[in-house]
This record gives sequence, structure tokens and C-alpha cells, in this order.
Amino acid sequence: MKVAQESMRGSFFLISGTAISMVVLAASAILIARLLGSDAYGQYSLVIVVPQLLFLFTDLGLNQGITKFASDYKTKSDYYRLDSIIKHGLLLRVFMGIIISVFTFVFSDFLATAVLQRPELSFLVQISAISILFQVLFATSVSSFVGMDKNEYNALTLNIQSFAKTLIQILLIIMGFSVAGAIIGHVVSYLIGGVIGVGLVYFLLRKWKKEGVSGSFGFAANTKILLNYGSPLYLSTVLVGVVPLFQNIVLAFFVSDAAIGNFKAATNFAMLMTILSIPIQTVMLPAFSKLKNGGSNRVPDFFKAANKYTSLIVVPVTVSIIAFSGPIVHIVYGATYDLAPQFLWTYCLVYLLVGVGYLTLASFYNGLGETKVTMRISLITFVVLAVLSPLLTSVYGVLGLIGAYLIANASGQIYSSFYARRRYKIKFDNLSLLKIYGTAILSSVVPILILTYSGLSSVIGVAVGGALFVFTYLTLMPIIKVVSTKELNQVSLAIQNIPILAKLGKIVIGYQQKLLYFASAVLK
Repeated sequence: MKVAQESMRGSFFLISGTAISMVVLAASAILIARLLGSDAYGQYSLVIVVPQLLFLFTDLGLNQGITKFASDYKTKSDYYRLDSIIKHGLLLRVFMGIIISVFTFVFSDFLATAVLQRPELSFLVQISAISILFQVLFATSVSSFVGMDKNEYNALTLNIQSFAKTLIQILLIIMGFSVAGAIIGHVVSYLIGGVIGVGLVYFLLRKWKKEGVSGSFGFAANTKILLNYGSPLYLSTVLVGVVPLFQNIVLAFFVSDAAIGNFKAATNFAMLMTILSIPIQTVMLPAFSKLKNGGSNRVPDFFKAANKYTSLIVVPVTVSIIAFSGPIVHIVYGATYDLAPQFLWTYCLVYLLVGVGYLTLASFYNGLGETKVTMRISLITFVVLAVLSPLLTSVYGVLGLIGAYLIANASGQIYSSFYARRRYKIKFDNLSLLKIYGTAILSSVVPILILTYSGLSSVIGVAVGGALFVFTYLTLMPIIKVVSTKELNQVSLAIQNIPILAKLGKIVIGYQQKLLYFASAVLK
């Protein structure tokens, strides 16, 4: 229960911090898309993909290694080792960041011509190259906070970066700098977030070292530990990170800038799902690591529960986005982005794989140190994607690209769940998962009918439909017995030290407990 409580607390800060950050960035992306128009926004989207891809080559698997070992050393109160693993990991990443930034700047003409198929964007690629080093500082500080169980600092850093990006980009675009202004805002925001993040990390390390026992831990020893753990993850990170660039390259060959802008607008909205997915994956890694290091034999049980609770949250959110995709895009982007609704709901289908471990199995493997399994999953996914994307996109356009993405992720997930069952005897709560999917689908029926036949405006339709969806889902959960009284009590206990969640949970859980009692009485 202690691990569950720590995971819940970490998830709360990460979800709340990420939620604020992503909402700000989503609002910024919407405003930028409106200010630039679909063609210019398509150019911006293409240029930003270059540093985002090359940034991946600075990782070396170090970020997740820092998170894992920082968590291990903090659990053991080994603060000097904690200090050295973070500092040496940061030093390695900064070194790689400098190399990749210089490479991107020098070869900007090649990248713009050969990769983006738009040589006129070369200067903009040079500007964006500077962001790589600053992203290194930002990402390493975020990983360090997670490992140190200081996710409130994580939330603060994320929010500072997102607000800075939004304000600077919008200001520069209004001043007439167009696409260049948006890219400069992107660069400066990571500079601000990176410097503040690293500063906070060093503040914590100085404070904690006073409590530790002095020792000497060499750069070479820590580098070996981090690279042994992280090298398989490095390939996984690169393969996963290559996907956006690869998709944009395929789109650049087969579809127009306007279609790319519509796809980017759809994926911007789909990124709101990362408000849930990233925190879940992030806090699960140290949770599984702690269970393993503690010699616990409850890892399979913890996984089964974690996967079910993750599905309880992610499945209904995904179904609601699919159901409301049309009016949501109309409200947010207007009539210009007419293809985006279809792109949005098809792209979000990938999150329905959550029931078979889409968000939990990677953290499970990495927490247990099985990073080679993660590498194989990523390799399977990427190979299927690389083969199918050009074929399907050439025939079906953007929808073909999304179809290839869905098939590739499903293929990787089939292998991942099969290996977990065979090697670790992991089990899924299949009956509960079927009930979760069924409950979410049933909850969407009335909202869809309201949106289709009521004649209400998009804003009112989404507001009324969304409220009905949430109420119906929360009501059906106990009636269909998706959750039990014991599980509700466990959730209540896990959130008791988080005041906001505890107050909200008291209302929701109390309501569901009464429904469970009523349903049991009726059946008797």
C-alpha cells in the first residue's frame, strides 16, 4: 500500500502539472494554428520535428536510467550516490547535446532539402537547432525530479516552460515574425525551463548531501551503470522518437501542406491524452523498481491492479474524445481544419490498447531492469510502421498513415503482453477490462444522440454530453460491478494524503459505494 500511495501522490503532481502544461500548450497550439493558417502551421510543424528527432540522439537511455537509480539510491538514503548519478548523467547528456546541436546547425541545408523536401526552410532549421541543448537540460531535470520523488518541482518546471513558450510565441507572431517567431519562442522557452529545472535539482542535491555519508563515486563507474541499463532503451527511444519525423517525411512525399496542418492539429488535441499517459508511465517505473528491490513477490498483483486502474481512467477519456471529435475540432479550430475530426478519432484508437498493457508494460519491464524487452517491442513496432506507412499513405493519404501507426502499435503490444504472460506469469483482469470498455461505450450512446439530433450548438452539446458521459460512467461502474467495495476503499486510502483528491474522492467514492450496496440488495 505504501508503494501505491507514493505512486498515487507522484501521479497527482505529475498529472496536475502535466495537465496545466498540456492545456496551456494545447491552447497555444490552437492559437498559433489560427494565427499562422494551415500552410504556415504545416511548415512550423515540419521544422520543429527536426530538433525533436535529433534530440533523441542525446539521450543514450540516460533519462530513464537517472529516474531508476535516483529512486533506488533515495530509497536507500544513499544521497552521495544519488548526487553523483544525477550530475554525471547530466554531464553526459550536455556533451551529447552540444554535438547534436552543432551537427543540426551545420547540416541544416541537407536536413531541409533531403528530409523535409523544402530547402527554403533551411534557416528556420538553424534556429531550431539551438533548442536541442536546452531541451537536454530541461529533460534531465524532469527525470531527476521523478527519481527523487519531487514531482511538485517537476510540475513547476513543466508549467514555467509551457507558459514561457505560449507567451513568447504568440507575442512574436503578432509582432509579424510568423513561423520564425514561433520557432524562436520554442527555443527560448526550453532555455528558461532548462536553467530553472537544473537549478532546482542542484538545490535539492546540496540539501540532501548534508544528510548523507561522504563517499567517492567516479564518473566512469556511474557512466557504466547508466549505459548498461540505458543502451537498450536508447535504441527504443530513438525508434519511438523517429516516428514523428518518419511520419512527416512520408506525408511530405504524398500529401499537401494543408493536409499536414490538419493532421498536426488533430495530433495536438490527441496530445492531451499524454496528460494521463506520461504520468502513469513515469511513476510506474520507480514503483516496479521499488517492489523488485524490496524482494516483493507481489509484482504480478501490483501490475494487475495498476493496469486495471489505468484502464478505468484512460478508456473512458479515449471513448469520449472519439465521440466528441467533430464538435471539439469545430469549436477549437473552426471550419478551416475540416479533415482534423476524422484524423483525431482514428489516431486516438491507439489508446484503447491500454487494456493489454499499452501504458503499463513498458514501465513494468524497465522497472525490473528488462530493458532489452522494451527494445524488442520498439523494434517490432517500428519495423511494421516503416513497412506499412509508405504503402498505406500513398493510397489512403493521412488515414493510411494513421492506420499503419495503429497496426504497428498493436503488433508491438501483442508481443509485449505475450512475453509478460509467459516469462513473468502476468495476468490481466479480463472480465473487469471487458466491463470497462463496455461501460465506456454505453456511456457514450446518449451524448452521441444529443450531439446528432438535439440541434444544440457545438459548445452546449459538448458541455451537456460530457456531463452526461461522466455521470453515466460513474453510475454504471458500481452497478455493472466494474469496481468492488474493497477496491473503492483501497483507492480512498491511497489518496487520503492528497487533500484535493481526498475531498473529491469522498463524494465520488461515497456515491459509488451506495450504488454498490443498492445493487447488492436488489440482487439478493
